[in-house]
Amino acid sequence: MSRSTTAVLFAGSLAATTLGGCYVVPVAPDGTPIHGPAAIAVPVGPAPVYSAAMPSLLQARLYPSNEVASQSGMLSGTVTNMMTGKGRFQLQYQGEVLVGEATRVQGDERGGVANAYGSRGTYMNCSYRMTTPYQGTGTCTLSTGATYTVHLGA
Repeated sequence: MSRSTTAVLFAGSLAATTLGGCYVVPVAPDGTPIHGPAAIAVPVGPAPVYSAAMPSLLQARLYPSNEVASQSGMLSGTVTNMMTGKGRFQLQYQGEVLVGEATRVQGDERGGVANAYGSRGTYMNCSYRMTTPYQGTGTCTLSTGATYTVHLGA
């Protein structure tokens, strides 16, 4: 095999290796990824193939809004937005992991409720409103009487 053929094969292999895992994610003018109805079109063959929306992990920051909550301070957790109107909700409160779900309110595409429960019996009820698929605000009340203002997303 000649030296130039080896160089061409090496360059082609390098390009295939480095570009093989790349994909394009459309972004909105504010820099957030576009999910949901604006699915990604991937040209394959004569017609485009559309991919499904992927779940998105949102940070939840809960700020105390009464004296009981201020004893524990700020809390943080996560919400996995399944992009189906449902999500998984998880956070730690006083050493107990609370796990539950978030669901959009029927007839209100931005409003939702979230509930979580811990192994020691502590529970949390929240209501929220999304301003974008990746940001929202709301309030949460725990069975201990603590109340929080919650911020979702970046």
